[in-house]
Amino acid sequence: MISLGDPGPALPEKPDRLGLLRDRDFRGLFLSTTVAQFGYQITSLALPLAAVIALDVSEFEVGVLSSMSMIAFLLIGLPAGAWIDRMRRRRVLIVSDLVRAAVLLTVPIAWWTDTLTIWHLYAVALIIGVFTVFFDVSYQSYLPHLVGRKHLVEGNAKLESVRSTAQLGGPVLAGQLIEWLTAPVALAFDAVAMGASALFLVRIRRREPKPEVVHGSKVITEVREGLRFVLRERLLASIVACTGSWNFWMGASMAMLVVFLPRDMGMSPGEIGLFFALSGVGGVVGAFTVGAVTRRLGEGRTIWVSVAVTSPLLFLIPAAEPGWRIWVGAFAMTFVGIGGVVYNVTQVSFRQRLTPDGMLGRMNATVRFVVYGAYAVGALLGGVLGQFLGARTTLWIGAAGICLAFLPVFFSPLRNMRELPDPEHEEARAAA
Repeated sequence: MISLGDPGPALPEKPDRLGLLRDRDFRGLFLSTTVAQFGYQITSLALPLAAVIALDVSEFEVGVLSSMSMIAFLLIGLPAGAWIDRMRRRRVLIVSDLVRAAVLLTVPIAWWTDTLTIWHLYAVALIIGVFTVFFDVSYQSYLPHLVGRKHLVEGNAKLESVRSTAQLGGPVLAGQLIEWLTAPVALAFDAVAMGASALFLVRIRRREPKPEVVHGSKVITEVREGLRFVLRERLLASIVACTGSWNFWMGASMAMLVVFLPRDMGMSPGEIGLFFALSGVGGVVGAFTVGAVTRRLGEGRTIWVSVAVTSPLLFLIPAAEPGWRIWVGAFAMTFVGIGGVVYNVTQVSFRQRLTPDGMLGRMNATVRFVVYGAYAVGALLGGVLGQFLGARTTLWIGAAGICLAFLPVFFSPLRNMRELPDPEHEEARAAA
């Protein structure tokens, strides 16, 4: 029989506005996520703009930089899951935050000493990417332990609302910091945010038991087990194919969007920050409406409808011209943000609910290996296309690819499912 693990801390049975936020340990994770996500928004904007504006690099070099931030998921994504299943995940989260803070500080230092190069930015992006692999896999594997499986949708929705709020306010803050201080110096603020995130994680009192490792077990064997678990489960495999395809073309698009906005549209860093913030507006709306959407459409149908309906609006971005029309494209990002958050909350909660505790790290690592690896390859392709075809044409191609991403889920049993399978209930029925 599969053990589903500790049900988590005692939590209020009656729903209220605070819900999980009444639990001290979840509150620590929530606050850590808040400051880290605002810092991440600064890095996401400041790192490529440091290359585009401060170093005036080519489209291909911007694509390589975008790829470097995600390529770690291809390099170590699979074994990272097996390693994390052997470690206490809270400790991994803290170390990852501290290392990323230290690495980010090297950029403003190099800028002040006039030694900053694109190769330095490549190295920073790669190292941050490596520790983001460990952080992200540990993060999604840690949540079921912290809140219990029956609270996963609420926990993911609250954390997703933080990410969406950061997407709303973070780019505006980042744009202003870049405009006032330059992009390299703005990265110092992200380093401070990462340090604060680590401090909130240290305050979490509830400790995980030390994972039990089978004597003589090998990492490569455990990696294969994670791959088999994801690829043999048809519902999981269709979700991974959908997310991977969406990320591939989004990677190509985002790599060129940070070139298109300042060079083709003539936008300032502050305006670029506001442009990206509008996707955060949609994310906040999505986080608060995901429950109502899933109740109306059903969980399975929500997964594909959420991206199929909103993705075509991305065509408004390459159709824009300098002036008011680029803000129509920015408004479209709001609806793409809604679809993305509704999709993520629904499918991530299902993946966590479906997976046994001992397999969580490997499942999340396998999924991230595929979907973020796809983003890295897509960003590199975006740089190549941008170099030869231009940023605008690359954005047209990327939007077309994103519009087709929902098909693997649409042609799976998820298409008409109102409720996704719950292994805990199925196991109880089998035992009876």
